[in-house]
Amino acid sequence: MNIHTTIEEMRAASRAARLGGLRLGFVPTMGALHEGHLSLVRAAIAQCDAVAVSIFVNPLQFGPNEDLAKYPQTFERDCELLRKEDVDFVFAPTVEEMYPEKAITYVTVEGLSEKLCGRSRPTHFRGVTTVVAKLFHIVEPDLAFFGQKDAAQAAIIRRMVRDLNFLVEIIVCPIVREPDGLAMSSRNAYLSSQERKSALVLYRALEEMRKNFDKGERNSRRLIEVGNKVLGQEAAVRFDYLEIVDPDTLDPREEIRRPTLVAIAAFVGSTRLIDNILLSP
Repeated sequence: MNIHTTIEEMRAASRAARLGGLRLGFVPTMGALHEGHLSLVRAAIAQCDAVAVSIFVNPLQFGPNEDLAKYPQTFERDCELLRKEDVDFVFAPTVEEMYPEKAITYVTVEGLSEKLCGRSRPTHFRGVTTVVAKLFHIVEPDLAFFGQKDAAQAAIIRRMVRDLNFLVEIIVCPIVREPDGLAMSSRNAYLSSQERKSALVLYRALEEMRKNFDKGERNSRRLIEVGNKVLGQEAAVRFDYLEIVDPDTLDPREEIRRPTLVAIAAFVGSTRLIDNILLSP
């Protein structure tokens, strides 16, 4: 496994792979890898001839009072996990390498970036799309793999790829959960044992909504009432949003007549967690 820290090195390696006729897969990460990330890596390996993984904690997607300074960084462990998966390339640039001094250009997907998490984190998705656009230009992958847990992010990146004519196919892979249902996240490491138990209310609310949907309920307002009733059982959890939306436009849906996203975000202690499910009639 080759580790590259400069844009020039990574670009040369990826171009050599493609010139050799290899189908290149790419998994962008911020490190602190867990089984959810590794599921994306395995999907990439299954569908591609060579795989690159980036490890870069992107400062642009953190707000001024968010957790950039304490975000877990476990680079040596991450590399060992990726070696075991037979990843070909790791791209691990510094902030200075990715964002030269006085850089002033951003990529914004207007109309989508203000929805769901973008409402309470107004610069978050601009930071995501800017770094992903740069990574796509550097790595030039054939396929890029993202997790369904970040459903809004996936929708926004799909739109960016379409609008800017990137030659990359976006693959979205299922959420990987702990045995008790909690969606895997690098931020789960912040949770105390009691907070970890409280966090399960997110999944319980989604599953209760799914049960009502399976029984025939198609009205979004009534399904949200079901979810809110479950969420009310955990006073220690502060909820940001619970919404039922179109998975591509992120616009609210009053009735579920085609595949629909149910998305939730909440603070458990000081840790912000997200989760979602897809409902298909």
